[in-house]
Amino acid sequence: MFFQSRSLLFPLLISLFLSSAFASESDHKYHRDEPVTLWVNKLGPYNNPQETYNYYSLPFCHPLSNASAGHKWGGLGEVLGGNELIDSQIDIKFQKNVDKTVFCRIDLSEAKVKQFKDAIENNYWFEFFMDDLPLWGYVGELHPDKNGDGKHVLYTHKNINVKYNNDQIIHVNLTQDIPKPLEVGKHLDMTYSVKWDSTNVTFGHRFDVYLDHPFFEHQIHWFSIFNSFMMVIFLTGLVSMILMRTLRNDYAKYAREDDDLETLERDVSEESGWKLVHGDVFRPPRYLVILSAVVGTGAQLALLVLLVVLLAIIGMLYVGRGAIVTTFIVCYALTSFISGYVSGGMYSRNGGKNWIKSMILTASLFPFMCFGIGFILNTIAIFYGSLAAIPFGTIVVVFVIWAFISFPLALLGTVVGRNWSGALNNPCRVKTIPRPIPEKKWYLTPSVVSLMGGLLPFGSIFIEMYFVFTSFWNYKVYYVYGFMLLVFLILIIVTVCVTIVGTYFLLNAENYHWQWTSFFSAASTSVYVYLYSIYYYYMKTKMSGFFQTSFYFGYTLMFSLGLGILCGAVGFLGSNLFVRRIYRNIKCD
Repeated sequence: MFFQSRSLLFPLLISLFLSSAFASESDHKYHRDEPVTLWVNKLGPYNNPQETYNYYSLPFCHPLSNASAGHKWGGLGEVLGGNELIDSQIDIKFQKNVDKTVFCRIDLSEAKVKQFKDAIENNYWFEFFMDDLPLWGYVGELHPDKNGDGKHVLYTHKNINVKYNNDQIIHVNLTQDIPKPLEVGKHLDMTYSVKWDSTNVTFGHRFDVYLDHPFFEHQIHWFSIFNSFMMVIFLTGLVSMILMRTLRNDYAKYAREDDDLETLERDVSEESGWKLVHGDVFRPPRYLVILSAVVGTGAQLALLVLLVVLLAIIGMLYVGRGAIVTTFIVCYALTSFISGYVSGGMYSRNGGKNWIKSMILTASLFPFMCFGIGFILNTIAIFYGSLAAIPFGTIVVVFVIWAFISFPLALLGTVVGRNWSGALNNPCRVKTIPRPIPEKKWYLTPSVVSLMGGLLPFGSIFIEMYFVFTSFWNYKVYYVYGFMLLVFLILIIVTVCVTIVGTYFLLNAENYHWQWTSFFSAASTSVYVYLYSIYYYYMKTKMSGFFQTSFYFGYTLMFSLGLGILCGAVGFLGSNLFVRRIYRNIKCD
């Protein structure tokens, strides 16, 4: 594992060293009889996707000495995805068929038999790569014997079928047979065969075979998008109708100047609602430095998700190993200016003074949150000896990206936001003495408004969460990023509408602490997403063991926190615009 980190500490040296060896694979073009490398990658229990180990952690034999086996070092996302490609040293040449051939022999000792039996009982699968195309197979299986008990057998023959179009590999498929029983003291000859067939499929469509079109393009998926879209239309129409009618009546009543004294006194005595808190509604929120940091971070995450999804639509990032993760990390670093700008502007407009604390918190809040969860998971992975453990060199690279790109950009954004935010220009002057908040019914309390605020946004993404979770946890390749873009835009609109309604109800209850409530009202969507992840774990997966359970709930916690910050920022910014708009046209003392 630590040797793997050298690829990241010395990428230039490694790339120069390997450029000649992997030239054909990099451009995906071969000459007849040119060597084609079969890479072994990882293996692990099929029901536990993140619990993966080095292929040779099981006592498989090598055609040559293990020391001479070449490694293929991938990009940042590939390493973070737990990939470790090792040259299988199996002799394969382009367009050259190979009959059944022995490439190595396994001498079964008691320890080796036990390892193989444990792997078979846990339904171990493995992954190979040829020309960046994956091949999968099982280590072995249990065959029933005469007594009805399971008999462990190991697959000893690998049949590789390759389809090509001119000088390019289009499709690879692996089938296994010749199962042999595992008996101490026996010798098993590991064999392989290769068959080449031509095809008319073009190189640009060679990945289509890995896409599950019936699953992702099922009518339920289309119906969920349509249903969410109708929810948006209904919700925005309802919000506009109710709020504009109410506000129009309030404006007309509040702006009357020709009332006689009796009418005016009666109106004043009956006056209630959002207008009465005009002297407190723009009071700076508590824990301003934290709120500005999470709002800035959420604005960055919203832009980041939009950018990555658009790049995925344009560039088909699902094709490359770890391409999505690499794109996410790079784009996060480059968009850090946004978090600083939004946070700095908000902090300045609310009269914040502790700028150093604001800068550092904005730049480090989300990365250190992820680092804390990642550190725990990485410790577990190291203890288990899993490929999911992040090498030290990769950690250094990620830290360098944050320290020398993300952090400075966030600081720069904070400075720019502070200086370009403009002077404090609230529609109403803040009174010196805070107004007491009257007691209201339980459903108008900030905690209830916050919890209820996440229901409709979660409902708009509920179906899409199933497809996303299934892709990540059940070996599906997610490729319908057009759907994801639509769902993301729907989520933003629904979140803004629901948060505005919640803010209006809160202000009407004469509670002017709307800032944190609007944030938590939108952020509570993540609470329902996490609750759904618990349901999904127990009802839709067969995961087991401390390792996989830790990674599942650790990753979903990381995802939910990010989603909560994103939605919270969107909800707050929408409510902020709404509050400034409604108080702009009333007369303030």
